[in-house]
Amino acid sequence: MQNSSQNRTNRSKAIRRLVIWYRRNSAVTTLVDTAANSASAASNVAGTVVSNAGSVVTSAGSIARSTLQPLVFDPLRRLQSNENGFEKISIQDSERLWVAVDGMGGDYAPESILEGCLKAISRLPLKIKFVGEIQKINTAAENAGLNEALLGAIDSGNFQLVPSGISVGMDEEATVVRKKRDASINIAMDLVKKGEALAVYSAGNSGALMASAIFRLGRLKGIDRPAIGALFPTKDPGQPVLVLDVGANMDCKPAYLHHFALLGNIYCRDVLQVNHPRIGLLNIGEESCKGNDLSLRSYELLSSDKRFNFEGNCEGRDVLSGQFDVVVCDGFTGNILLKFLESVGSVLLDVLRAELPRGRRGKVGSAFLRSNLKRIKKRLDHAEHGGALLLGVNGICVIGHGSSKALSVVSALRIAHSAASHGVMEDLAKLQDSEILSV
Repeated sequence: MQNSSQNRTNRSKAIRRLVIWYRRNSAVTTLVDTAANSASAASNVAGTVVSNAGSVVTSAGSIARSTLQPLVFDPLRRLQSNENGFEKISIQDSERLWVAVDGMGGDYAPESILEGCLKAISRLPLKIKFVGEIQKINTAAENAGLNEALLGAIDSGNFQLVPSGISVGMDEEATVVRKKRDASINIAMDLVKKGEALAVYSAGNSGALMASAIFRLGRLKGIDRPAIGALFPTKDPGQPVLVLDVGANMDCKPAYLHHFALLGNIYCRDVLQVNHPRIGLLNIGEESCKGNDLSLRSYELLSSDKRFNFEGNCEGRDVLSGQFDVVVCDGFTGNILLKFLESVGSVLLDVLRAELPRGRRGKVGSAFLRSNLKRIKKRLDHAEHGGALLLGVNGICVIGHGSSKALSVVSALRIAHSAASHGVMEDLAKLQDSEILSV
């Protein structure tokens, strides 16, 4: 009986300590009050049971441990799992659009690219022409256990394997696409040119992709240099900002940035559904007199063009503020900005992991924050955005990160589908006809 009394006392002290700790976290006060009341009631019931039969203590302890164990986990670690937030939906075959995929492009190709494509056709209204070296694709499918899924997708008519020759390596010069005419990226581009696919996706050599797009598809009339446009998260989770160029043009002229603004305005309006996109020029200050020669001359061009809504200079701290819908810059600056943002999500999660209380109490407390932490990761993780659009060529091209895995592939194909289904190329063709792109 004395042991039972001591157990009740220890249990009560533990509950009081947890309640005190939780009450210090205002974000979970309501949940804690409910949990504390439930815990007190459970404690009273347990005390009654123990007083009536000491042998029930062990049994009750086992039940309690098995019941509470699922709640004692590290939510930050769970965030690193394959949960990605995509929901499977019912898709009609008539809604599906053909997309060509460079299956050999990327650090983890073809295995991760293939896995992402197979997931995409079950979650997005797509059909995929997977271009690559057939033997390597079959070997990768077997090693990854994707044979059954691959055969099922082919039988359903939603997936086709298109053979190609030796692919372009990640470390090769962009101009090698002229020599390797049957490389997977060239074959994929040809499918778009022939109208057999509405968009192309590759996580391979970005320089080679850009060269292939220019050689095979051609530039839009009036556009001197295509630009890579990437979507960055902002304070508003439903409204990202389009930043371009993020890597296609290291050295730019003012006319290039002017064209970037025109292209970004069209994409933001048609795909992101922003009626009057706010255009900003990345600079070191808000004043029109700030910046280098490129910034000053570009400011004059952008501010004098009445075809879009130019809001002025955008400082680095304002890129993610939600004040702008499109931000233009040269490719050198944009690529640094892109790579910096990609590191933010993982660094933030590491900081949270280090700062959250350790031990059982920390894990139980952070369990209440799991959904919040999951949303934070989803908004900051570059894999959730997947790819960037190559704007300015006569076709829809999506460039994936070289380290893309399955989630990134699905996200990039979602971007490709969105661009293809919203008539971006049709609007650009109208602009060419009216010569609105001429400076």
